[in-house]
Amino acid sequence: MPNLSGVDLASLTDTAHRMADAAAKVTLRHFRSANLDLSNKDTAGFDPVTVADRGAEDAMREVLDAERPADGIFGEERSRTFGESGLTWILDPIDGTRAYISGVPVWGTLIALDDGEQGRIGLIDQPYTGERFLGVPGTANHAELRHRGSSSAISARRCGALTDATLFTTDPYMFQDAEADAFAQIRSQARLTRYGTDCYAYALLAAGQIDLVVESGLAAYDIAAHVPLIRAAGGIVTDWQGGDCRWGGRAIAAGDARIHSAALEILATVA
Repeated sequence: MPNLSGVDLASLTDTAHRMADAAAKVTLRHFRSANLDLSNKDTAGFDPVTVADRGAEDAMREVLDAERPADGIFGEERSRTFGESGLTWILDPIDGTRAYISGVPVWGTLIALDDGEQGRIGLIDQPYTGERFLGVPGTANHAELRHRGSSSAISARRCGALTDATLFTTDPYMFQDAEADAFAQIRSQARLTRYGTDCYAYALLAAGQIDLVVESGLAAYDIAAHVPLIRAAGGIVTDWQGGDCRWGGRAIAAGDARIHSAALEILATVA
């Protein structure tokens, strides 16, 4: 595991911002346009990919090729490359492509830096709204929101009971059989449940707007950026057994350890 100093993390964070800037130029150019070159990656269903997905990942990789050629890269749209530094960038150029092609601004570009043992940097960028959420656990800045030239610290909010919680998930149909039953139990107790926001739900949780996100069937590039962001904001993110979820699978994110524990008691019953 690389021993990263505060200076190293500051430099790496600058690289993450430059990647987000490069991706935003591509995604904004195509958002709400007819020039999407849309195709389907899933012959059994619908998993859309656009020219913006591919172009944004290529733009981020160009930044890394110039600034961090020894690092590994694990992106959604291109082949994984293994580096020599012990650091891996995990990239999702457009998380929420279905929202993107529908013109709904809850998609985002996800950038995570992993040192082999934990996520060190997590960034969610929503360039259409001008919001960039950044978390670097263990540093003085912790978590912040940059919005159209200003920057402010963010933190997850306290919520001690599921009956007071606002719960989000992208799609209730992502849960099957016992998963669906467990989610239904949590939903029945939550004060408010909302759907369809992809990565933006995790950003809202880090910013103290909502309390709980429960999801399943995630790839590493769907969740890796959220883990350090929410940790830096004072929240907690695990799999459904309370373990590490940064490489994908089932995830539960909470702003308060108390509702995380209450929801986990239900979810942990799912094999």
